Amino acid sequence: MAIRLGNSCSNCENLTASNQCKLHDVHVTAGYTCDSFSMKAELKNDRNCANCARFHGPTCANPQKAAPEMLCSHWAPHNNLA
Repeated sequence: MAIRLGNSCSNCENLTASNQCKLHDVHVTAGYTCDSFSMKAELKNDRNCANCARFHGPTCANPQKAAPEMLCSHWAPHNNLA
């Protein structure tokens, strides 16, 4: 199964920080999409120990070295039940 980004407002460059569509001037949520969708040019990629669900936990792969800004292949997002 391929995993892809959806054409939702959360991935659109027209979305403001207050969840307002700059193009249509309406409040939207992540479930919205439209034919005027325009993918953000850059996605945030800040995978590091400080935002990993395993940081300082029993499943951390590098407990002696783990520190903010460190990267590893065992990163799990905070909302993951890793």
